Amino acid sequence: MKYLIAGLGNIGPDYIHTRHNIGFDVVDAVAGSLGASFSNDKKAWISEAKFKGRALFLIKPSTYMNLSGEAVRYWMTSLKISRENLLIVSDDLALPYGSLRLKPSGGAAGHNGLTSIIECLQTDQFARLRFGIGSDFAKGRQSDYVLGKWSSEEGLLLPEKIKSAADIVKSFATLGIQPTMNLFNNK
Repeated sequence: MKYLIAGLGNIGPDYIHTRHNIGFDVVDAVAGSLGASFSNDKKAWISEAKFKGRALFLIKPSTYMNLSGEAVRYWMTSLKISRENLLIVSDDLALPYGSLRLKPSGGAAGHNGLTSIIECLQTDQFARLRFGIGSDFAKGRQSDYVLGKWSSEEGLLLPEKIKSAADIVKSFATLGIQPTMNLFNNK
């Protein structure tokens, strides 16, 4: 079975390890834990990893956040991966820092990457792993916060939270969405 795991983020050195790029960091962790590496290809950095008899295709769209859907649609079509085997990993302002929530579907909740994917796939019926980044910013400073680096306090817990997110990705590919939600969403 084949799975497409898309971590959302923005390309370029200015965005490395920012809150908005947590999707990239999570798929990097999955690839690293499975001994896989990324190469630059059409519309994304892509890595193929094997895990418990599954082929995991991990992508980091190189289209910038607002056009993430183009990369997701391209690789789903190119690799012939069904929507049921698609998982999007993104940041979420509505969740407290470090909270992880797996959902089988839903709206974009103001996230430009998810909006693009919904528009390109013409559906919101795909799994997503939401990584809480909190909302500790002054009014009108949302963009600075989202594109900003983690605080030193957040940074201390980040490796553990990223590892947990990577574990959720692997569970999604082996157990499926409902058992994975039951295992992880209440932690």
